[in-house]
Amino acid sequence: MRILQLHCKYIVYKPVKKEIGEAEEAEKKESRIDDVIVLFTAIEKGDDESVAVQAITQVKEFLGKLKVNRILIYPYAHLSIDLAAPSSALRIVKAMERAAQDAKIETYRAPFGWNKQFTISVKGHPLAEQSRVFLKEPKKQEKVSEALKAEEKRESSWYILSPVGDLVPVMDFDFSTHKDLARFSKYEISKMRASQEMPPHTKLMRKLEIADYEPGSDPGNLRWYPKGRLMKSLLEQFVTATMAEYGAMEVETPIMYDFHHPTLSSYLDRFPARQYLIQSEEKDLFLRFAACFGQFLILHDAQFSYRQLPLKIYELTRYSFRREKSGELAGLRRQRAFTMPDCHALCSNLKQAKEEFLKRFNLCMRLLEGLELGLDDYELGIRFTREFYDSNRDFITSLVKLIDKPALVEVFEERILYWVLKWEFNFIDNQEKASALSTDQLDVENARRYDITYIDQDGARQYPIVLHCSPSGGIERCIYALLEKAYKLQKKGKPPMFPLWLSPTQIRVIPVSDKFIEPAEGIRKKLADHGLRVDLDDRPLTMQKRIREAETEWINYVVAIGQKELDSNQLSVRNRATGEIKGMPIKELLKKVTKETRGKPWRPLPLPTQLSKRPQFYG
Repeated sequence: MRILQLHCKYIVYKPVKKEIGEAEEAEKKESRIDDVIVLFTAIEKGDDESVAVQAITQVKEFLGKLKVNRILIYPYAHLSIDLAAPSSALRIVKAMERAAQDAKIETYRAPFGWNKQFTISVKGHPLAEQSRVFLKEPKKQEKVSEALKAEEKRESSWYILSPVGDLVPVMDFDFSTHKDLARFSKYEISKMRASQEMPPHTKLMRKLEIADYEPGSDPGNLRWYPKGRLMKSLLEQFVTATMAEYGAMEVETPIMYDFHHPTLSSYLDRFPARQYLIQSEEKDLFLRFAACFGQFLILHDAQFSYRQLPLKIYELTRYSFRREKSGELAGLRRQRAFTMPDCHALCSNLKQAKEEFLKRFNLCMRLLEGLELGLDDYELGIRFTREFYDSNRDFITSLVKLIDKPALVEVFEERILYWVLKWEFNFIDNQEKASALSTDQLDVENARRYDITYIDQDGARQYPIVLHCSPSGGIERCIYALLEKAYKLQKKGKPPMFPLWLSPTQIRVIPVSDKFIEPAEGIRKKLADHGLRVDLDDRPLTMQKRIREAETEWINYVVAIGQKELDSNQLSVRNRATGEIKGMPIKELLKKVTKETRGKPWRPLPLPTQLSKRPQFYG
């Protein structure tokens, strides 16, 4: 079932002509409904009454957010090319109507099977327009944690928090100068995670031979080609080096755990994620969905005092596993197996925890800046309990001051998870989906659950406060954000590109003809010897075609080598960022590129240096 859901000031419609033989009887008169949620609805093959109930259940929840209790079910076949038979479709539309009436919703329904003319006025707030897809639930369900069930039903209030501390209900906020914040708010409040079409980055990750779906695995598991593996490795090194500089001790923990371990089983019901389950030697095991419990078990066995706090521990999990819904899987944005940097800090009290929280907030901003993702590229989301906010308003506002723009806030009247405060930096993509990159949580529950204690100044055992931070979010998601940002630049007429330190090929040398291959190789080697990734296009193609292909591969610098360049000792360098072609000595190019990549990790070229010797992985 597909629904286009619109919050309307009014709709006026009139049946004009029967479209199919199964059309209902109806009068050709005009109807008007004010302040209504219109559900333009297409019933698809495989839908049944359970899908109708599922749709109305979610609509009912959404009505509460908008403080509206009036709907119009408007049969609208144009939303799908996989329509159910008319008789089935009418039966399910009527089931929607009954379910809505049973839910005490004021319900109207446009006649089925007619061509209708309508006039509509849609409201302008961020939640006024929603696209929804509902699928028949499979009979066999995986184990779902109590936290996930609670999260899907949780009651909360949404606000916008300004840098000066004003807390404004989201429906009353003026988004006119905050377009991405409006998109982020709409995405979060609607909880619509499924993609209706392929995201732009998915096409790019294939075209650029970075990654692709692995058909021989479970959905949401990826294969990484040499270029993608290089980028992923560099990001892993960058994040890990950042955490080492922060003072976190790196560990490694198992990827599977006993489902019935006393502390793990209770934690599973406090974490909103679906698990992969496996059996071994009559044991029920689950694949980890984060590094939390592995690190907590290490900390349970460790001995430390207040003098070692805050104590920081870090792991880069390759991989973490979550059984995301198949409709929500989307390339590098959401997978079932992903690489997650996970850093926990143990703090002696709330004062120390807040100091560390701020330090990590700033660290995450700097880390994303190193990926060339700035404040304009993400929005801040903050979640907390009402009780914590009432006691810590100035502290929460200080987070918003650091980014100097309004943030989306979700307030819980009571704590349903293990944390009382959480923030996220969310990237808004070209489909107006939001994806969390950096995040941190203030956990007041798990130290006691795992019996993690420290010795205080009086020699007594105390439970610390635990901070959970992923400084970048999933490594795959970093590449997703860079690809989606590049696509945005392309739509604005700017060249899409990666940060130079992440580019699989930083410089491409192109000889103008075959007789210049040998000197071109000499120049390539000189550049490569200085720690740059440089390849050579030695293929028997025209110069124009080879330059064009370098452009489609997003090569940062293209160096043409002919007789003029050899005679003058001036390389002809095409700079992708500026579009300029400039002559410069090799030392000047080295200086420029070295400056751009200073302080970042490096790995050698992941493919043969000569393009004629490379396989084609995709296309």
